[in-house]
Amino acid sequence: MAQKLLFVCLGNICRSPAAENIMNHLLLKENLGDRFECDSAGTGGWHIGALPDSRMRSAAQARGLTFVGSARQFQAEDLQEFDLILAMDKDNYRNILALDKEGKFADKVKMMCDYCQTYSDKEVPDPYYGGADGFNYVIDLLFDACGGLLKTLK
Repeated sequence: MAQKLLFVCLGNICRSPAAENIMNHLLLKENLGDRFECDSAGTGGWHIGALPDSRMRSAAQARGLTFVGSARQFQAEDLQEFDLILAMDKDNYRNILALDKEGKFADKVKMMCDYCQTYSDKEVPDPYYGGADGFNYVIDLLFDACGGLLKTLK
């Protein structure tokens, strides 16, 4: 049975779909796609059904990657459904745990940047209100964190 990973940010159009797509890319590269199932969600529901942000898709395309998916909102059931839930920032982390009324799932909720190998960031910054540099930085940061996560999971 595949291990289920869920990447979570605020709106599910920038950071978490980038993490999901980068992780899937790394898994395919290592022929591990059958061992893991990746998804993403946002703690807010403003963008439900939307594609990843066009600026994030452009930054990915410049590296030869195509980001796919559509935004959905994080649900309390996700706590039970997924084996590992990765929050992009501390607000996302708190919002996820707020849905864990009985405190049963806290051990499976982690910070994405805890898996960084070279970057020292504690949170994945939200590039939404910035320029292209922010999207490129987030992709670099997530490649680092996803690489570390993959090492840990193997």
